[in-house]
This record gives sequence, C-alpha cells and structure tokens, in this order.
Amino acid sequence: MLKYISPDELAAIIKSEKVPMNDYCVIDVRDDDWAGGNIKGSHNSPSSQFYLRVNDLVEKTKHIPTVVFHCALSQMRGPKAARIYSEARNQLEGDGEDIPHQVLILRGGFQDFQAKFRKDPQLVENWSQEVWGNPQYF
Repeated sequence: MLKYISPDELAAIIKSEKVPMNDYCVIDVRDDDWAGGNIKGSHNSPSSQFYLRVNDLVEKTKHIPTVVFHCALSQMRGPKAARIYSEARNQLEGDGEDIPHQVLILRGGFQDFQAKFRKDPQLVENWSQEVWGNPQYF
C-alpha cells in the first residue's frame, strides 16, 4: 500500500539539505493541465504516456530513495502512476538491482500545494494567475 505525504511535509523536504534527484524527486504526471505552474524541480511525466515510459523513469531514478508522485488532485493519475512505478521499483529491489526506497503520493496534488505555497519561489515555479484564477479565492 502506498503512503501519502502532506504538502507541508513535501515543502519541508524541498527546503531541507536534501538534494533533488539524489535524495528525493517529485514526479508530476499531469498532462495538458501541467501548464500554469509546478513544484520547483519536479519532472513532468504525463500520465497519457506513463505506462510506456515507466521503465525509463525507473532507470533514471532507481538510485533515489524517496520518490513523490502527484497530479492535479492526486486522486486518479498520481496514485495510479505511483502504483505502476512502485511495482517496477519493487521488482528491481527484489532482484537486487535497486536500493530500499519509498514511493509517496502528494495529498491534494498540485492544487492543494499551489494554494498554500504559490507565493514561495523555493517551492513553486511558473505559477500563472490566468490558469489558477483569482488568488483571493485560494
């Protein structure tokens, strides 16, 4: 069973001494809805192509102990991609070709993360008011 991470917990990791793409990585599986902002340093791996490209992603990230997945709300695409990725990583670990790791899902997805942290350039980049509407409602 996959575990969830809160926006505050992820923000603490990003702002810590941990190194992106070494100690952790954030995988954003949004498709066309990726425009308008993203978690700083995250990598977009669209859900529409995810299953076809999961092995490449695993190969590029198998040395990373913490991998966090999300989509817009982390209700469908994010959890599904995390499950597919986790199964591939677990297989490698079982074969002795991977390190112990954790695969997490960002609770509330980018919508909740940007609502809380959109004004913090250490956490969110490329944020667009046109996409997210009037910020007074967040």
